[in-house]
Amino acid sequence: MLEQKAPPLVDDEAALERWAQRYRATRASARRPGFTPPTETLSGLPVEPLYTPAALQGHDYGAEIGYPGEFPYTRGVYPSMYRDKVFTMRQFAGFGTAAETNQRYRFLLAQGQTGLSVAFDM
Repeated sequence: MLEQKAPPLVDDEAALERWAQRYRATRASARRPGFTPPTETLSGLPVEPLYTPAALQGHDYGAEIGYPGEFPYTRGVYPSMYRDKVFTMRQFAGFGTAAETNQRYRFLLAQGQTGLSVAFDM
């Protein structure tokens, strides 16, 4: 099995800039017209797109947390996570004929469904 190692993060400006470039690219290609991620909580506290070791005391940032979209993936598999990619909405479907199922899937996608759960053995 291939061993992955988290990139060094503490005081690593190159890693931070690499992440920032990927984040900006992900944000630019997001398919959410008109959506702006929140910049503060309901309590008025600022929300940053990335918290680095400077914001966390008592944790080994590189080993335990890492950058979003990078190993060890504790902050998710996408650089901007759900700030640009909404949670997948799914509805199980697969009953009826192939044509009826196809029609149902097309309807669900037109209504905003972002994933299909398909059962081929119903």
